[in-house]
Amino acid sequence: MVALSRLEEITDLRTVWQNDAKDFTEWLSREENINILSEATGLDLSAEETHSPVGKFNVDILASESGTGRRIIIMSSFTGTDDSYLGKLITYAAGKNADIIIWIVRKANEEHKAAVEWLNSRTWSNTGFFLCEIKLFRIGESEPAVKFEVISRPNRWAKETRKISEGITDTERLRFDYWNAFQDYAFDGGTNSRFASSYRRWQTSSNYGVVFGTGRPGVSIIIAKTRDDIEAGLNIADDAELFAYLSGMKEDIESECGMNFDWLEMPGKKGSRIRVKKSPAPLNDKSTWPEQFEWIMNAVLRIREIFGHYIKEYASNEE
Repeated sequence: MVALSRLEEITDLRTVWQNDAKDFTEWLSREENINILSEATGLDLSAEETHSPVGKFNVDILASESGTGRRIIIMSSFTGTDDSYLGKLITYAAGKNADIIIWIVRKANEEHKAAVEWLNSRTWSNTGFFLCEIKLFRIGESEPAVKFEVISRPNRWAKETRKISEGITDTERLRFDYWNAFQDYAFDGGTNSRFASSYRRWQTSSNYGVVFGTGRPGVSIIIAKTRDDIEAGLNIADDAELFAYLSGMKEDIESECGMNFDWLEMPGKKGSRIRVKKSPAPLNDKSTWPEQFEWIMNAVLRIREIFGHYIKEYASNEE
């Protein structure tokens, strides 16, 4: 008979992270770690900025959701929940115009669980609060393992996912159907298993664009669907040095991607873009949608993989 060990909970989180505002925040912002929180919440999270300022305070992590681009703030409190912290969360959410608020605590009390549930029942459908407990476990002498346990989550999103608002235009309704069909194709039997394993479903809307994370704060992949074509590109927020580095590797990047990009530095603006178009790609011709969906998935993966390599190379040179 196989000998079994006992699962032991590590109750003192500070044996791993001495400071939740510094050590834990830096740990969670890494792609491989924030993916653990993504799995727990069902959101495809991408960290954009750590210690993001709101007046004289700082948000631990400013993030976004792949697919929707919704703005997310993530705050941690190892000392438990308290009234003042809940007020700060709302202040931070307002300061960052956040759509989603994730509050991570060591132990949630019943009063604040009830408060978060009340906020979720009273706020509009595009805004949601998550209350998560963080736990550490080990088996015998093994390294600690982390688990995020969602205590409270928004309760209306499942109903809103496929709901079309009254009064939208025919084009908006068609775009809504397009992105629903794309998700069904990509995640329920599509041919690209790598895409399905890299991303998760998102809340469908009639927006012309969707956003995918890259693992690099401030850098995202944007897919824009117009009536006649598709645009895939990399959006770099407020990092002219990174854009200059990538543009210096233009020939190598385009050769490896098999795509010719437009490199838009956009001086004077807080961002730059690198984009490629597929045309024609008619929105109103549903018979061509599967081909368009394949192009989107391949473009996202190639941009993420090839640009990701050069972005990591750039980051290593920064250190």
